Amino acid sequence: MKHSANSRRFFIKTSALAGVGLVIGLPKLQGEALKSITKNLPPEFINLEINPFIIIRTDGSITLINPRPDMGQGSMQAAPSLLAEELEVSLEKVTIIQSDGQSKYGSQQSGGSSTVRGLWYPLRKAGAAAKEMLIQVAASRWATSTDLCFAKDATIYLKDSDKSFSYGELAEDAAKLPVPKNPKLKNPADFTLLGKYNKRLDIPSKVTGKAVFGIDIEVPGMVYACIQHSPTIHASIISVDDTQTLLVKDVQKVIRCKRTMPHRQSDAVAVVASTWWAAQKGRSLLNVKWDEGQLALTQTTDAYFQKAYEAAKKEGVRHEEKGDFLAKFNSASAKLEAVYETPFLAHAPIEPECAVVHYKEDGTAEIWAHVQGPDGGLADAARFLGIDQDKIKFHVPLLGGSFGRKAYHDYLSEACFLAKELKKPVKVLWTREDDITQGPYRPGMLSRVQGMVSNGKLTGFHHHAIGESIVGQVFNGLKPDEADPWLSGELSTENNQYQFPVSKVSWTHVKTDIPIVWWRSVYASNFGWGQECFIDELAHLAGKDPLEARLAILKDERFRKVLETLAEKANWKEKLPAGKGKGLAIFASFGSISACCITVSTSGKGIIIEKAVSVIDCGHYVNPDNVVAQTQGNIVMGISAAIKDGITFSNGKCDQTNYHEYQVLRMNETPEMEVHIIQSGAEPGGVGEPGLPPVAPALGNAIFAATGIRLRKLPIDISSIS
Repeated sequence: MKHSANSRRFFIKTSALAGVGLVIGLPKLQGEALKSITKNLPPEFINLEINPFIIIRTDGSITLINPRPDMGQGSMQAAPSLLAEELEVSLEKVTIIQSDGQSKYGSQQSGGSSTVRGLWYPLRKAGAAAKEMLIQVAASRWATSTDLCFAKDATIYLKDSDKSFSYGELAEDAAKLPVPKNPKLKNPADFTLLGKYNKRLDIPSKVTGKAVFGIDIEVPGMVYACIQHSPTIHASIISVDDTQTLLVKDVQKVIRCKRTMPHRQSDAVAVVASTWWAAQKGRSLLNVKWDEGQLALTQTTDAYFQKAYEAAKKEGVRHEEKGDFLAKFNSASAKLEAVYETPFLAHAPIEPECAVVHYKEDGTAEIWAHVQGPDGGLADAARFLGIDQDKIKFHVPLLGGSFGRKAYHDYLSEACFLAKELKKPVKVLWTREDDITQGPYRPGMLSRVQGMVSNGKLTGFHHHAIGESIVGQVFNGLKPDEADPWLSGELSTENNQYQFPVSKVSWTHVKTDIPIVWWRSVYASNFGWGQECFIDELAHLAGKDPLEARLAILKDERFRKVLETLAEKANWKEKLPAGKGKGLAIFASFGSISACCITVSTSGKGIIIEKAVSVIDCGHYVNPDNVVAQTQGNIVMGISAAIKDGITFSNGKCDQTNYHEYQVLRMNETPEMEVHIIQSGAEPGGVGEPGLPPVAPALGNAIFAATGIRLRKLPIDISSIS
């Protein structure tokens, strides 16, 4: 599988088209118009776009388009596999490139664990339609029925004969046919790629350093910009003294600019230089005076959580309710209530934010940006530059991690502003410290939970979610008397499938100026902690085993199967010695169901996390190895979020600056891991995120099982527990 750093547009390397230059979508030209352009071209140079996702050249080479950027989740293999399965081609024999934001590719956002579940039918239909078009041409040439033709290994064969045509031989005529609207899709039992183990063919280039990530981009004439942001994120500039900065060799200019966030702008200063090191050194010598206003006093995590805990004492806005929960709760004889807390978290991808923008004198632009969505990146860039999208050539290199961060385009807006000022290619590169201190972050949230039991059964549950809203801050789309609509995807009874006689979900919006955005698994990472730890609390109040208590309120067979499989694989019923415990949790998100069991033990040095077993039902999937890898990544990230540093603000400034203060789980701390996939054959669900939400509550429940200590606030200092 070959990868190209070029965009979706293709240069035709021949003198016959020297005057045309860049040719897009040749097959959209029909009849004489097509002939007039291609008549002098050698056949091997004609690109034929069978549909937006498949290009077949007349020399037989095939290019497949990946419409979802790869940030480590494997979309560079997954999306083309959907095409290749129905097209009957091997990934080893095709070139795979990234889409460039053009609307014909539809949604191009890698997020919400949507690549496979969102493209399962569209891309398979694209591959099947192309195959049917090629078969139709072959059948016509042989003057036979399409039923007597079949596709295999990029070739159409005639049954019971030695006749065949390569796709390249058929492509030109196939490109002139109407695209079938409802092509026949393969039965999953006949899949040769999907659901099978296949090597990730993009891995060798990443191991050898040949893969091109956003941070690797260099173009002729490029300058670098290192930007000084406000230490309190939202402060304004009083004055800038750049005297020492301009004395640094290779520093060219100091420019005041803005950091544009969805909910507001803030002042910034860019140091532009011919080398990155000069730009960074120049920034360190800037003397900027900031007007921090009241933010230094009010923008703190302590103040935010104080407001949140006050809000937890009051009723929230009702999101959904079954029965009259409050009446039943007030009259219950056996009941509990508690508040669970999750901190703000940074995304901290290994590759920090960067973008290269070249705004040209003719009003066009070329951009290289590792965004999570080429369509959203292109639209935002056009808005930032004040030009039409068709004047921008947009490239999306590989992303060195993201977890939601690179769908927030503040760094792209900075590069666009500076490129328009300088009229030359500008590379904006954030440092690790910029990334961690500036956000945006996963919001810190509270879960006020209430529940009751009767006769050994869990009979009621209320989850009151409290905190800042992504819908509210990022999209300015939440009314004061409205519950965050995203709760329906996290806490609704339709999602978690717990069957309580009475239940309720409510919401209170607590605002903050600390910038927030989605983080791996979004709110599920916050609310899984409160929900699943409290279900254990209710189970213990009822005198029930936590597994049996859950099964008693679950009728959905998929949920039950996940829990029963987890119990088997984790040996849930084994008798453990004193000082050792197991905890489990289950949570549904992004169309998948995931459960986790963690085993811990106590020692003189606190809690040791010995083993994590995860079970996931994600329906149909592309590659089991990738499902396992993503779930293992979720275990590591979930444990990190549970026991490592959160993000805190004091005096308006972020207290953490780099990995020494915002730690992630290290290899020697990582427990033994097992991942098991349920073969349910259901509609595809997500894989990149669903494995994370059950991890923290499984750990919290395991610590209780081992020590009798119930912890309700993350992160946990496991070294201090005995």
